[in-house]
Amino acid sequence: MTRFSSGDTVQVMALGKTGHVRIPHYIRHQIGRIVDYCGTYLNPEDLAVGNTSGRAVDLYRVAFSQARLWPNEPVPQQDMLVIEIYDHWLTHVEETTDAP
Repeated sequence: MTRFSSGDTVQVMALGKTGHVRIPHYIRHQIGRIVDYCGTYLNPEDLAVGNTSGRAVDLYRVAFSQARLWPNEPVPQQDMLVIEIYDHWLTHVEETTDAP
């Protein structure tokens, strides 16, 4: 069973990790909505340093409002950024009007 389901509101955490983390800085602390579950894969943060025996991690596709990501840009309100994010970077948040 996965921790998140399609439609769940989540926030991307800033874990303070360095190196190959696959989470752009502009997406950290942002609120989005789970679009889809992508499967379970070895953690690319471990693979980047040669650890091929680490645990598998759930991967989700998450949508973010581009207007909220870049409020000073003329971005249409309906435009979304969809990015794949591993489970350990996400946390549940209460339903909010900030989520796409």
